[in-house]
Amino acid sequence: MCGAGGSITDVPGIRVGHATDPDGRTGCTVVLPEERAVAGVDVRGSAPGTREVELLHPVRLVHAVDAILLTGGSAFGLDAAGGVQQFLEEHGRGFDTGTVKVPIVPTAVIFDLALDGKQVRPDKEMGYRACLAAQLEVCAQGRVGAGAGATVGKVLGPTRAMYGGVGTCAARLGPVTVGVLVVVNALGNIIDPRTGRTVAGATDPASGEFVDPVAALAAHPPTTLAMPPNTTLAVVATDALCDREQATKIAQMAQDGIARAVCPAHTMYDGDIVFALSVGSAVMDISALGALAAELVAQAIVNAVLAANQPSDQAA
Repeated sequence: MCGAGGSITDVPGIRVGHATDPDGRTGCTVVLPEERAVAGVDVRGSAPGTREVELLHPVRLVHAVDAILLTGGSAFGLDAAGGVQQFLEEHGRGFDTGTVKVPIVPTAVIFDLALDGKQVRPDKEMGYRACLAAQLEVCAQGRVGAGAGATVGKVLGPTRAMYGGVGTCAARLGPVTVGVLVVVNALGNIIDPRTGRTVAGATDPASGEFVDPVAALAAHPPTTLAMPPNTTLAVVATDALCDREQATKIAQMAQDGIARAVCPAHTMYDGDIVFALSVGSAVMDISALGALAAELVAQAIVNAVLAANQPSDQAA
């Protein structure tokens, strides 16, 4: 397992912006490459909420995207993509149709509606604000942006859960940089693959210890708990040269990182999705890139919950 440091913004040309409603405990996070990026996607969870994701698959016309948006608000939060499109259009970005440039913004959501019972949802204005906030510096982690209302370890219901959030990290592989950003809102517990230790998740009300999430899920089916949907989202970015099929393969391999750090992962109640972006021209073996991406996704998930559950209640 690679170290915990770095940020997806270590990849040249990648900006990240958060827009957060701390009272409504929701928000959105935009990954904004300086130039259009070749992209791939892998959808592994059974309850995804998406926009403009189908076009990332092979045998589609559009090969590159202008931004990736991760947002709270469940399907309502998809409205925030309109603000990202507005920002990009104002800056002359988008797929050139010959008459107008149409910004391509694949979007994925987490379900954070039930945390406080409030009705604040990311909208077009919030998506625009996230773009205005996008910067090349190390991005904030924890309960910010799309992770503001995220929770993990909901196998005993939301009252026994802990905070999820945004996490990031990066590493070098020869001449190539790979960076990852995740939003962790998982049904399962979070395990640090380096130690095998559970670092966040459902706790037993009597002992305060972390429960066995698989046993708990079997004993307490979601139908008896009115369990809200979940989801872990990830964006992998690299300055290696990839076509769409290769980017898709990296996204597929990066899903292994979710399975290493979340137990259980890819359930019927999660909408787990990984995007992969190629923004450079360096040459590197695709399998090596995918293997590193999986390690980084697992580490970023751990980083997210550690930042979100700090005693100071502050994002890192």
